[in-house]
Amino acid sequence: MVWLQFRGLEYHGLVKHTLPSPLRVIIQKETLGQFLNATASHPHDYLGMHPHKKGRSQGVVVRAFLRDAADCAVTEFSGDQSWPMTRLDAAGFFEVFIPRRPGVFRYRLRVTRGSGETHQFFDPYSFLPTLSDQDLYLFNEGNELRLYEKLGAHRRTIDGVPGVSFAVWAPNARRVSVVGNFNGWDGRFHPMRPLGASGVWELFIPGLQNGELYKFELWDVRGHIRIKTDPFGTYFEAPPGNAAIVHDVRTHVWGDADWIARRAAGASQLDRPISIYEVHLGSWKRKPEDGNRPLSYRELAPELADYVTSMGFTHIEVMPLAEHPFDGSWGYQVTGFFAPTRRFGNPDDFAWFVDYLHQRGIGIILDWVPAHFPRDSFALAEFDGTHLYEHADPRQGAHMDWGTLIFNYSRNEVRCFLIANALSWLDRYHIDGLRVDAVASMLYLDYSRKEGEWIPNRYGGRENLEAMDFLKLTNDLVHKHYPGVLTIAEESTSFAGISKPTKDGGIGFDFKWNMGWMHDTLKYFSKDAIHRKWHQNDLTFGMLYQYAENFISVFSHDEVVHGKGSMLMKMGAWHIPEKAANLRALYAHMWGWPGKKLLFMGSEFGQSSEWAYAGSLDWHLTQYMDHEGIRLLVRDLNRLYSAEPVLSCNDLNPHGFRWLACQDAESSVLAFLRSDPFEQTLFAVVGHFTPVIRRNYRIGVPRRGLWKEVLNTNSHFYGGSGLGNDGGCLAEEVASDGMSQSLCLTLPPLSTTIFKWSAEV
Repeated sequence: MVWLQFRGLEYHGLVKHTLPSPLRVIIQKETLGQFLNATASHPHDYLGMHPHKKGRSQGVVVRAFLRDAADCAVTEFSGDQSWPMTRLDAAGFFEVFIPRRPGVFRYRLRVTRGSGETHQFFDPYSFLPTLSDQDLYLFNEGNELRLYEKLGAHRRTIDGVPGVSFAVWAPNARRVSVVGNFNGWDGRFHPMRPLGASGVWELFIPGLQNGELYKFELWDVRGHIRIKTDPFGTYFEAPPGNAAIVHDVRTHVWGDADWIARRAAGASQLDRPISIYEVHLGSWKRKPEDGNRPLSYRELAPELADYVTSMGFTHIEVMPLAEHPFDGSWGYQVTGFFAPTRRFGNPDDFAWFVDYLHQRGIGIILDWVPAHFPRDSFALAEFDGTHLYEHADPRQGAHMDWGTLIFNYSRNEVRCFLIANALSWLDRYHIDGLRVDAVASMLYLDYSRKEGEWIPNRYGGRENLEAMDFLKLTNDLVHKHYPGVLTIAEESTSFAGISKPTKDGGIGFDFKWNMGWMHDTLKYFSKDAIHRKWHQNDLTFGMLYQYAENFISVFSHDEVVHGKGSMLMKMGAWHIPEKAANLRALYAHMWGWPGKKLLFMGSEFGQSSEWAYAGSLDWHLTQYMDHEGIRLLVRDLNRLYSAEPVLSCNDLNPHGFRWLACQDAESSVLAFLRSDPFEQTLFAVVGHFTPVIRRNYRIGVPRRGLWKEVLNTNSHFYGGSGLGNDGGCLAEEVASDGMSQSLCLTLPPLSTTIFKWSAEV
């Protein structure tokens, strides 16, 4: 005897049952035993109504397996006839033969419960499959782009009968059932039908509505029972239950048509202002007066929109919002790939959140995680008792750094699952971009592995060819079906062609995070100023590869956790005012440097402590000038960046940059020019990264006339000393840096100053 227990309810399998006399029973004893023991793999062959000949009488036989049913009868839908059914087992298995009915007809079941209540409903086993052969063929071939509308749980009306259709891929299971609060979580009562050789199991249950909790119970090839949540679930309950919740995600009435049209119209314009505010929704702001809870989607939207708009960011990038059970994973260990997390509301609330941001002119980029998934027993791992979504060999299927599992990108159905997942966020929730996490771990078979811990590709190389093909296809499909949506790679190696179109041999992303620039720049600014003269190359080296990809310059969440310190505390100085001056100089250098921009929340006002996912940002710090000055500077940098096409629409053009002065490492001075291709609009960015004042410092420039000081990080307004160049400087006919004219500047300590050429004089 095998005892199974789930949610406090028990049933047993492999038990002998006493059946009525064979003369009264049409169903075979062995077959009935399969239902009673929850091993029936083809329930529609027996349950429901079927033509049957008994002796000389032609008729139909009807069978039903019902929980908590004392009596059951078949009632004709279009007439008033009814036929009481014989109860074959105390568990609730019923059967009746209806003579003189040459074919099946529409009927309902009338059930009297143990409590005496009577209910009448349509039989789940009287409906045809809700998926077509074409649906299944496309899925098995890996080409069903709207798979999220086929598998999972969907409210449908079939032949005028509302209910929910369930479908799940489990090709190696021997039996699959839908279990939920509607059947006492008992896998005997709603076994699903296998659809041919597709590996998909399906069942339509009439009468179910939004809010029903459910999972799938699988009997695997080794005889073990697995309780799994829905891989395509759109909404989930909180741990430890983790059940999926039936929810119609198409109820929101969108008001962002103008935004979507503008997005599509600008699809070919990658070189435009893109300044991204990276946000973890659970810790941006919290409600201390309400148990320190995070804000909901509907509470966040107006507050976040007001702040982001005032700060001049064009987009927000949200850390992963797909459902995940563990807060400490920050969303990077996903168990519900198709569901916005329930932490901040339901899917309708999330749709409202996105819609509101769009109507306020803010794009939203979602952190997407197709590189791996956790080992939680209720989710994808060994889903049907085999390594279905992951590689079986740990040299391919186990992620060494995170203890997670790696998708088998070579499997058509797995590739289809992931591509459909990407497209579902764009379709259902109008997301404007996907930042793809951990791309390097996908591209290399030997990523974070020692010799002998990985398997070479078919050519003997280290590249993951199947993952590359998956990424290329995903990028192409996103761009084809959702013009204007951005795809962004977090990729930390020198793999060539990440942001090159696939038609030109690339992987097809629009942008790549510039991780090399980030690490080198932080390495430089973390040095005490007295040592920086030995590390000038940390700031200049990045220009050697700057235009090899379409880069986004980033300071992300990864740089302010795990003992790395906040952006402010990284700065190579002893006192907060000097650290703040360093950080202001760094940000102005970053905004002047080519590349789109991304900054993690809290870094814009110089939060002192590391980011903590379980608490709010330290907004109280903005009452102090050292912090508020940094925030005001970032606001003004965004405004300057968006207002000046030379800075924001010229990031990808190698002709828009040239060095003015980069050799004076002794003084830690760095100057470069940003311009349009014809040098009609010119900006000189001058950085000075020591704590002394340098007067009468010459920087060569290519134009005579007035160079207006448009931004000085040492301004009183930002918390500096106010020392600068009195609003601008006239170029003099004094040769310097290979040019025939130059500016004679005062360089404030630990500062970046930006000058705009205004006119020849």
